[in-house]
Formats: sequence, C-alpha cells, structure tokens
Amino acid sequence: MVDGARPELVEVTEAGRGKFMIDIVSGPHHLIADELTDVGGDDAGPRPHEFLLAGLGACTAMTVRMYAARKAIPLTRVSVRLSRRKIKAADCTDCVTKEGEVEEMIREITLEGDLDAPTRAKLMEIANKCPVHRTLTGEIKIRTSLVGG
Repeated sequence: MVDGARPELVEVTEAGRGKFMIDIVSGPHHLIADELTDVGGDDAGPRPHEFLLAGLGACTAMTVRMYAARKAIPLTRVSVRLSRRKIKAADCTDCVTKEGEVEEMIREITLEGDLDAPTRAKLMEIANKCPVHRTLTGEIKIRTSLVGG
C-alpha cells in the first residue's frame, strides 16, 4: 500500500430507509445508492450503474490530468460525460458477442486548453489507459462468499 493510501474496501448495507436505499461507506466517505421512483425507489442517490459510470469518468479525468501535469501540457480542464445503454449484439460490428444484447458505455471527453491535434490525440490515448477502463475491458473475476449465518 502506498503511504497515506486507504485500502480499497467498500461496505454496502441496506439503509433501512426506503425500499431500495443503500448506505455505502468507503473510508471516511458516506454515499447513498437508490433506484428511481418508477421502480419503487425514492431516487435518494445514484443508481448502481451510475456509480459505475462515475467511477470510469472520475478515473478518466484523473488519469488525463496526471499525465498532462507530468508532461507540462497546458490542459486547463478535462470533463467526461458518460451514458450507457443495451444494444443488440448483431448490430455491434466490433463486439465479440454476436447474440443477445451488449452493454454499451458512451464516454465523451472534453479537453480544454491550448492543445494541438497531436496532443489531443495523445490525451485521448491516455484516457483509455485509466485503471478503471482497463478493469472494465479486461477479464474480471468476482469471487462471492457467504459470511456468517
């Protein structure tokens, strides 16, 4: 673990308020997740997929910012807008899956500053190297176990 870094541990528990409201604790940070009212939630916080998009967006912006700072690139601001949808696999020309549906995330990056075309292209290349992007596009194993009871 890097000096001063927290271990990557997140605890998620039903809040006991609302039908789907969830308390999320990560170190000193407290967040709420919920569902939309039309599915029985109270819309008191982002939905789970919105947290996933937020993680990708935050990582993208931070990675681009770190690279720009290291290379003294005059990037004045980076912003990332994300959305997701399901598409038919048959309509996805660059997907391995050819049947059923595929989850598609759309990431739009805005780079502000006095940047020439090659620099913008390099920053976009760096965006694809953010750790969350690599996690989402790499092989993922989720190991689940029942604790107690």
